[in-house]
Amino acid sequence: MVMTSAGRRRALLAVAGAAVLVLAGCSSGGEAGAAGENVTATRDAAIHETEQGAAQDAVAPVPTSEGDWQGVAEALGRQGTLSNETVYRVSFPRADLSVTSQGVQIAPGFALGSYAAFARYPDTTMVMGDLVVTEQELQQVTTALQDNGIGQTAVHKHLLAHEPPIWWTHFEAAGPDPVALARGIRAALDQTATPPAGSGSPSTGQLDLDTAAIDAALGTAGSAEGGIYKFSFARAETVSMHGRVLPPAMGVTTAINFQPTGGGNAAINGDFVMTADEVQGVIQALREGGIEIVELHNHTLAEQPRLFYMHFWANDDGAALAQTLARAVDAHNVRPVG
Repeated sequence: MVMTSAGRRRALLAVAGAAVLVLAGCSSGGEAGAAGENVTATRDAAIHETEQGAAQDAVAPVPTSEGDWQGVAEALGRQGTLSNETVYRVSFPRADLSVTSQGVQIAPGFALGSYAAFARYPDTTMVMGDLVVTEQELQQVTTALQDNGIGQTAVHKHLLAHEPPIWWTHFEAAGPDPVALARGIRAALDQTATPPAGSGSPSTGQLDLDTAAIDAALGTAGSAEGGIYKFSFARAETVSMHGRVLPPAMGVTTAINFQPTGGGNAAINGDFVMTADEVQGVIQALREGGIEIVELHNHTLAEQPRLFYMHFWANDDGAALAQTLARAVDAHNVRPVG
């Protein structure tokens, strides 16, 4: 009998479970610690192989063109950008909000950017994203998402103490009609005061930052967008969900943003995307350089490998902060996007 890859993974997990029972039953006293370590190693190896197998079996998105997404753009009321011919990403910056955190006026492109990212697969279209909402808008947005078949995967905050209270709700859905998915997201957006496309006046001036030193520390060049200096790092391994490959542009990245605050200083915010065994190392690297931890949480529910996201904050010399951020980047398995 030929065993499928899924069957092999189930068998491997069963072996790992049996090893746990045998070692637990045979160990006592001083042997228990060593046996426990063996159990953990066996279990972790089984889980790792299972995750790798799931990624290898996952279906990749199919190539598309800008024209393929015109109906989505019309439903959402604004154009998106196509990444690597696979992910169509539409942004909804909350330029209507005036948010302050620790004395810093938060720019829309720094930490107030809603988005929806679409990818087409042979059997369906998937959408994932994040909506920035006020506390007064949150329940109506939740109702609109649920009524339109858009699942919520996280509700949390990306900033420490800030005014007014803002929440971030992540979502995902899949279906044969991408325009129907877009209409469901639009129904949620219509419960907010998110402004139409073209609102606001993004900064196009020089950044008051030593960008050369920041680039050198992080080992890659950032990009200036709307007065914010941005970096993106993708997981080095394949990430999948529901049997489908998730490209980085779907939101599976470490994002680092610098907002100039004067004299070469910058507020920094964003999030690190980590596997469970990377979390503590990243925390330690950030804290050694005085960077504050804001939140540790999930953004999705069924991805492989299991991923956790950690938001952070500091306001200090931009080049010095980049040195600390670089050590945190080195503590998890990512590569610069592009």
